[in-house]
Amino acid sequence: MTNLYQPNFTRADVEIIEKQAAFQGFFRVDNYQIRHRLFKGGWSKPLQRELFERGHAAAVLLVDPLLNKIVLIEQFRMGPLNQSQYPWLLELVAGIIEPNETPEQVVNRESQEEAGLVIQEVFPMVEYWVSPGASTEKVNLFCARVDASKAGGIYGLEAEGEDIRVWVFSVEEVYQMLEKGKINNASTLIALQWFKLNEKQIRQQWQK
Repeated sequence: MTNLYQPNFTRADVEIIEKQAAFQGFFRVDNYQIRHRLFKGGWSKPLQRELFERGHAAAVLLVDPLLNKIVLIEQFRMGPLNQSQYPWLLELVAGIIEPNETPEQVVNRESQEEAGLVIQEVFPMVEYWVSPGASTEKVNLFCARVDASKAGGIYGLEAEGEDIRVWVFSVEEVYQMLEKGKINNASTLIALQWFKLNEKQIRQQWQK
């Protein structure tokens, strides 16, 4: 049996030589010159890196265990615009974590704003770095129990340019879309795979 992973280094093993703001708009990009310790010993040469300051987010998989349904949302995304014929994606409800706001508060707020649903019970799945080579963004994933009997329609805040369609699928339909590559964004893929692995335990928890 192999030993459990233990990191070799900490934040103290990275030196920021210089930091400059490169761009400030809806998001921010900073230029860094850094060096870090090497596995073989010593320090790396100075490295130039750009860091996309995206902020942190929370996302939630909405599940109705009584109706055996999963609620997803669909909206336009800029990222796939030039690389895909379909820049509208099926996603989890999600939002940016504002100052003095907890991830749980975010998913409760966004579930009402983006899907018109009130969360009945929520528990954490995992946390992950979205694109650690270039972005600060970390996502907290949750799974939540909801009543999907009246779910559907168009939601989103007009002031934020949101145009969100709510979809309700059976769990089996979502698993089929997952297997056929119809779900193609990280948070939704991770959440659905986690749910598929842990579905039995989650349903038992909700029956208590």
